[in-house]
Amino acid sequence: MFDILMYLFENYVHSEVEFLVDEDELTQELTRAGFHQSEIIKALSWLENLAELQEGDKPYLCNHAQHSFRIYTKDEMNKLDVESRGFLLFLEQIEVLSVVTREMVIDRVMELDESALILEDLKWVVLMVLFNVPGNESAYEQMEDLIFEQPDGRLHS
Repeated sequence: MFDILMYLFENYVHSEVEFLVDEDELTQELTRAGFHQSEIIKALSWLENLAELQEGDKPYLCNHAQHSFRIYTKDEMNKLDVESRGFLLFLEQIEVLSVVTREMVIDRVMELDESALILEDLKWVVLMVLFNVPGNESAYEQMEDLIFEQPDGRLHS
């Protein structure tokens, strides 16, 4: 499923090609690209759920506190190792993630099929969330810099 999300993100995020809105056409394109139907359905559901998060249906996303202390559940700690949790904290500290976008990232990570997520994949999930949430353009650009540039002296790259 993550491979499909990466395929869509890489092929449409910086493309002049308009993202296909018709689910059938998109499913056909992904099938032609070699992805299995069951994984396509999961990936499209993942994207739909990301869009729904913006509507504020989840109570923990309604808190607009500027800062919060995050305690991870056992399942979250199993999926996000210490390095990944530290990276999320780092992103909050440099204001790439807000409390709400952090929770959106964690929500999306928990819906991935992977039993544990490596840091590099987490970075892509962060980018996908920031890209899909209006008003986060500067945070998205900052996150792109963290992924694509190799700055000297940065804690995470």
